Amino acid sequence: MQALIFAVVAGLCWGIGEVCAKAVLHTHKVGPFFAVALRTTIALPIIWGAYLIARRLAPDGAGKGLSLRGEDALTIKQWLLLLGGSGVVAGAMAMIAFYISISLGEVSKMKPVAFTIAPAAAVVLGAVFLGEALTVRKVIGVVIVLLGVLVIASGSGVGRVPT
Repeated sequence: MQALIFAVVAGLCWGIGEVCAKAVLHTHKVGPFFAVALRTTIALPIIWGAYLIARRLAPDGAGKGLSLRGEDALTIKQWLLLLGGSGVVAGAMAMIAFYISISLGEVSKMKPVAFTIAPAAAVVLGAVFLGEALTVRKVIGVVIVLLGVLVIASGSGVGRVPT
């Protein structure tokens, strides 16, 4: 239940954040790259502060990963997955692509598309690469959600290229 609560909070925070970003992006006073750079600059010290607090309060696992030697050290493959997959692909490329999408289209359409493709991809990739169960229930759920987003995103709504 705790995981679900945090997921709901994350979704609410992202929804609020993207509406705020779109409200500024539509003025064309800043572009998507500036918005992503600013978001990341503000988020980074907060995330590191939360990490350090969690590490101090819950030393049984929250601080793992910093060690470069010993049993808690990450392997080269694990570093590459974190840096490349999580940092570059999800952290940078996805944010840039998403902010470009909301600068060109309606956040009420772009957000559901992006945040439906992500879990659909996670279900498939989790099954293929992590051995997670690909159940009929998951497949049906993903298809239903994809169809719902198709309804939301269909029609007009992609605007002009910002100047």
